[in-house]
Amino acid sequence: MSAPVLTDTDAPAPAPSGPLARLLRGLLPYALALVLAFAVSGVVIAALGYDVVEAYRTILTTSFRTGFGFTETLTKWVPLTLLALGFTIPLAVGRFNIGGEGQLLVGATAAAGVGIVYADLPAAVLLPLVVLAGVLSGAVWAGIAALLMGRFRVNEILSTVLLNFVSFQVLDYAATEVWPDPAAGVAATQRVGEGAELPVLGGPPGVHAGILLALLVAAVTVVVTRRTAAGFDLRAAGVNPRAAAINGIRVEKVAVLALVVGGALGGLAGALEVGGVHGRAIEGMQSNFLLLGIIIGLIARGSALWVPVVAFGIAILEVGASSMQRTVGVPAEMVLIIEALILIFLLLSDVIAGRLARRVA
Repeated sequence: MSAPVLTDTDAPAPAPSGPLARLLRGLLPYALALVLAFAVSGVVIAALGYDVVEAYRTILTTSFRTGFGFTETLTKWVPLTLLALGFTIPLAVGRFNIGGEGQLLVGATAAAGVGIVYADLPAAVLLPLVVLAGVLSGAVWAGIAALLMGRFRVNEILSTVLLNFVSFQVLDYAATEVWPDPAAGVAATQRVGEGAELPVLGGPPGVHAGILLALLVAAVTVVVTRRTAAGFDLRAAGVNPRAAAINGIRVEKVAVLALVVGGALGGLAGALEVGGVHGRAIEGMQSNFLLLGIIIGLIARGSALWVPVVAFGIAILEVGASSMQRTVGVPAEMVLIIEALILIFLLLSDVIAGRLARRVA
């Protein structure tokens, strides 16, 4: 008896593999993570006795109801994007930059110092100097951890975290001893000169021009990491360090440079906060940007292309959280729970997908 022959009509149809199908498969875990995170958080909010619908309506619409809300969202987007990129670039080579907070503060302190000392310079000269001071200070600050990692094998997680605490003291010293402003009411430096302040785009309230620089940095990061030899070295050193080394890539050098670049982006974020938001360096100005930058980088799965998109979503949640606390009474910290749950469910989706793939194989 001859074996049955499968015809084309009997064979199982191949899974769709076009660009749209791949995009949908990539977005599905994010959609499920969002739904599950909001569902679980909704149960918590309801258990606390608050109106879930009103709380979520406030979170998701505050950024778009008024010009001020949208401006505040874009203003938060700038440091979130830069710190997230500063985390994902070293992450690509298997290193963890947990020092974005310190790099931002040191960059802000240096930018404020230049803006105060050279306050009489014209804006065309002073503003680039302020930005450059922030970038270089952040790079040098991360360079300390990079040197310890490359030369003495000190774990970069430990060194970058400890340097965060040192940066608190650097800013405190500058704000209380070097350029103090007793009238500020908090530990803060004097205001920078007018030439150090970023111009405002659009009508009132408007957003500072640093957003254009952040967009440019994000675009350059995508191009460099995806389309250049340096980006290939970065990815190769992260995926398989041994194979990369055999093929002539100096893995440790790549890791050191990635960490320094991440620090430069953190310093840039600090300079833009000084020149575009506060007009001075203020103790506590780092807010929770470090934690959110790490969350954004992980949710984006280390993709420089997706970091700005995820950062915008997180900025919406952060702006909505403040409004939710004022109008509904739900603690703003609830948004951190939502963001953490999104990340947890996204990671769980990776675990489940991996196990399913192994079973099919």
